[in-house]
Amino acid sequence: MIHRLHTREMHGECEVGYFDGSGFCLTPSIPYAWQPIGSVIEVPTSTHNRRLNVLGFLTRHNALVPYVIEGRIDTAVVIACFEQFSQQLNKRAYVFLDNASVQKSQEFMRYMPQWVKRGLILKYLPPYSPELHLIEILWRCMKYYWVPFSAYMSLPCLLQPIEDVLQRFGTDYTIAFAMK
Repeated sequence: MIHRLHTREMHGECEVGYFDGSGFCLTPSIPYAWQPIGSVIEVPTSTHNRRLNVLGFLTRHNALVPYVIEGRIDTAVVIACFEQFSQQLNKRAYVFLDNASVQKSQEFMRYMPQWVKRGLILKYLPPYSPELHLIEILWRCMKYYWVPFSAYMSLPCLLQPIEDVLQRFGTDYTIAFAMK
């Protein structure tokens, strides 16, 4: 189904996107690194447990509609994102999403008919299949490559590079998705 929809997208019949969210807290995601014997690489961080959540709609063409939220993500927040997104569509759009409970709740499902009327059709990915969820690549790039370690000193320090990546995604920050 994903391949068929991507083919239809290439012919201009529809748009295909991926929706998901990721949290950024003051404990950095540190990739594997080499260091001299006897030395320790330290990244100073804050002990506060506040976090920034980024929700987004992403296409294989590096179009991104992001939402940055400080605090908890619940069904109402996700519905608000889909409401706003569905009102901006120019053509039929298929959006793939995972099976998160807020996206499977009865409250969320009640909105689906009105989103379909606006041209937004939601498709759930199989459980435990992050390899099919292309927006997961964006979150990994942000956490491991694009947001610098220095950003993890405080929440305001973290917010700026996250917003910078989100604003410049598609131009200065891109992902080369396979176009089969």
